[in-house]
Amino acid sequence: MAVELKDLTKVEDNYSKWYNELVVKAGLAENSAVRGCMVIKPYGYAIWEKMQRALDDMFKATGHENAYFPLFIPKSFFSREASHVEGFAKECAVVTHYRLMNSSQGEGVVVDPSAKLEEELIVRPTSETIIWNTYKNWITSYRDLPILCNQWANVVRWEMRTRLFLRTAEFLWQEGHTAHATSEEAQEEAMRMIRVYQDFAENWMGVPVVVGHKSPNERFAGAEDTLTIEALMQDGKALQSGTSHFLGQNFAKAFDVTYTTKEGKQEYVWATSWGVSTRLMGALIMAHSDNNGLVLPPKLAPIQVAMVPIYKGEEQLKVMTEKMEAIAAELRKRGISVKVDARDNVRSGFKFAEYELKGVPVRLALGPRDLENGTIELARRDTLSKEVVPQEGLVDRIVALMDEIQTNIYQKALDFRNSMITKADTWEEFIDILDNKGGFVSAHWDGTPETEQAIKDATKATIRCIPIDLVDEEEGKCIFSGKPSHRRVLFARSY
Repeated sequence: MAVELKDLTKVEDNYSKWYNELVVKAGLAENSAVRGCMVIKPYGYAIWEKMQRALDDMFKATGHENAYFPLFIPKSFFSREASHVEGFAKECAVVTHYRLMNSSQGEGVVVDPSAKLEEELIVRPTSETIIWNTYKNWITSYRDLPILCNQWANVVRWEMRTRLFLRTAEFLWQEGHTAHATSEEAQEEAMRMIRVYQDFAENWMGVPVVVGHKSPNERFAGAEDTLTIEALMQDGKALQSGTSHFLGQNFAKAFDVTYTTKEGKQEYVWATSWGVSTRLMGALIMAHSDNNGLVLPPKLAPIQVAMVPIYKGEEQLKVMTEKMEAIAAELRKRGISVKVDARDNVRSGFKFAEYELKGVPVRLALGPRDLENGTIELARRDTLSKEVVPQEGLVDRIVALMDEIQTNIYQKALDFRNSMITKADTWEEFIDILDNKGGFVSAHWDGTPETEQAIKDATKATIRCIPIDLVDEEEGKCIFSGKPSHRRVLFARSY
């Protein structure tokens, strides 16, 4: 099916509408018949598969193994950890019956009251409870630790206001759940995994992120500390792109998971959990794309090079296609994914627009004159530049160009992000930056949840993180309360 190439809303006219249209027109995803849920289309899923593959390799390189745990969680499990159940209570989908009964009165389908479950089941919003109930059976001694498990799964969090990839009732993700003998080991694990996410975001997605701690108000329900990577989108809003949680012994105590130490003592296990989701697809789109469509970093592009013949008649098409297939074969030997587009039912101009919309990093066009001169036209998606280059040395040029484009996309996003971190020392400056510039606002906060909530209520801006790498430790006064503050934190409006 041909993609819809025209009438894409301009970024500067309506960012939200531009994003929604681009996701659909580029063939990434669409809304489904189930309210709040999406269909991820083949091109979108191909990007997610490349994300999965890269992350999975990173997890395994750090000693983690994949497992799978049930979709359904007994409702009683949630009540064992008070802050956890409170944090997810409004988002849970609950199964109450296991059977429906056809109505003989022609009223469609009704619930069979005799088929009520003895205990209601929660459709997995996250898996800490079911996993820690399982770990109780796996852990008896220090010899059983650490446990380093990850699962790729879907989760359900009942959202009233949804947007493709960014917030849907059902989404895909990975969730790591680890068990450790000491607090220090668990905290090291939480930090290790947030750095893995940073590495992936910056070196694969080309998206610069700020690493930091969440404030108590913004922590994961049931965590003692939450680490986050925060990205900035082109409209100046922040996007939480991955989190890693130090859970302390909260879930071990809730599910009575203990181990025998080397000294023969009984101790509760220490825990972490960490995850990223298909929300990363939203970050990828919003961080780089433009009025012509997607801009994809080569490492995650399903098609890295698209080849289009310029021809008249079947004989020319055959000759051009043979030449392009020979070039494509050499590129594939070097690990480059290539599509030779020999369709004869659409014009070359349509193909150019289609690959531009889909964010293909490099497009090659070959015409009769190129064949005579030993040249080929090369177009870059990131800069929209075109040049005629020799066919000789083309493969080496393109291999090098993949790295150049990857670097350029990241640097452009980094320069933008850095230009959008602004210091505010007064409430008036804070409001002015939020309303007229956006981005991250570096400001003093007195450290109290009451002040944090008051700022959120007044401005819809939240503390995105207390940065680790962008150290702003200095004495000052809270922008809202005027009370003493020992460091700046990053505020922003967010998705």
